[in-house]
Parts: sequence; structure tokens; C-alpha cells
Amino acid sequence: MDWYQRVLVDTGRAAAVWALLGFLVAFAITRGITRRIRAKKANPDDNPADGGGFSDIYIAGVHVHHQVWGILLVLISGLLEFRFDPGSPWTEVLAALFGVGAALALDEFALWFHLDDVYWGEDGRKSIDAILVAGALGAVLLLQASPVGPGNTEGIANWLYVTLVVFHLVVAGVCFLKGKLATGLIGIVVPIVATVGAIRLAKPTSVWARRRYRGSQAAAKLARSHRRFDANYQRRRDRLRDALGGTPDGATAVAGEQEIGAADERP
Repeated sequence: MDWYQRVLVDTGRAAAVWALLGFLVAFAITRGITRRIRAKKANPDDNPADGGGFSDIYIAGVHVHHQVWGILLVLISGLLEFRFDPGSPWTEVLAALFGVGAALALDEFALWFHLDDVYWGEDGRKSIDAILVAGALGAVLLLQASPVGPGNTEGIANWLYVTLVVFHLVVAGVCFLKGKLATGLIGIVVPIVATVGAIRLAKPTSVWARRRYRGSQAAAKLARSHRRFDANYQRRRDRLRDALGGTPDGATAVAGEQEIGAADERP
């Protein structure tokens, strides 16, 4: 316990640790449950005697998605922390509950983004993107990174500090314009990530590419962008997201058609 007090509580990291742990554990359990429910729906005759187990929650005939419980947990734990500031160990308990709530809400990010039940659709992969970004942000904040520049400004002139912070936020904004949401968000707390992302090529469908990669002089950049972010790049991303969250409905058939089409195009 002395190590816990010295390394985590005294440094202010304890709440971040428990929030991240709650987030990761809740996401793993939630996806495990939803995948089991999906499998039971797809094969209802496999377990005819299974009257217990997991199933969707309905209240008055309305399917209550787990994002509802997540939003409530985030609100309640946040309000209790702001109002009472209870200190250790209750701050860690509230942080863990906040992490659990954030995982439940972000696991259905695609639903509240599209305002439609796309959990197992192609658009549902956005939920996994949101989980990955949130997990990465939680990890870098745990490392005590400052989201607004250097943590220790002693000996740094005010004008230099302000310049560094403005540059930091500008390069993160460039990442967003280049279609690199995760890089920009992580770059807010890790400046070097945003700087590298701002220097590298934009995604071909991004605002930056549409505005800046125009005309004969920029045609080469646009072509390089298409090659870098091609179908193979997308498939690699999809494989990672599907490994974490499950394969969307119809994705297997689409992948098969793409493979057949690619084979037909070969000489």
C-alpha cells in the first residue's frame, strides 16, 4: 500500500488508473456479452433450454441500449466527485465508475452518432474507433502528459510558452483537417504525435486533401495519398476493429466479393 500511496495517490495518478481499468474491463465484458447475445439470436435452436444467460433489456417494450446506463454512470459519478471531492479511496471508486460508464457509452458511439441502431453494421465500427481513441487518451493522461503544453513552465518566458501551446493546438487542428481524428486527439496531450501527423500526407477524402491537393502540382500528392490509404489499408484497419468488436453483419460477404473482384483484375 505504501507503493500505491507514493506512486499513484501522491502523484495524482490513482483516479486515472482506476478510470482506465474500469474502462478497459467494462468494454471487454460488454463486447463479450453483446457477441454472445448476437450468437444466440443467430442460432436460437442451439440452446433451447437456456432460459437464463444474457439477453437485451426491454422496459415497457422499449429496447434500452447499454449506452443509457453508461451516460447515467458518467453523470452520477462526475457529479458526486465535483460536489463532494471525497478523496482517496472514494475518488478512485468514482473514477472506476466513470470509466465503466464511458466504456458503456462509447461502445455504442456509432448509435448516437448516426441516430440509428448500427451496432452490428458497417458503421458500427466507429464505436471501436471511439474506444481506441478514448483508451489511448486515458493512457497518455495516465503518464501525466499535459494537454496544454509543458507541465513545468519555470524558467520559460510567457511569450515562448504561449507560442508553444498555440503551435501545439494548431498542428493538432491540422491533423483533424487531414482526416486523422485519432492522431489529432492523442496529439493534444502528446505534441510530437500531432506534429508528425500534421507533416505526413492527408487522407484523400479529408477536407485538407479536397482543398490543398488540387491542380497539377498537387496531383502527385493526391496520388500518393490514394496509394497510402488504399483498400489494403482499410482492410488492415477493419481486421483490427473486427478482432476487438466482432465482424459486422455482411462484412464477410463484402470481403469475399472484394477478393473475387481483385482476382478478376489480375492478368
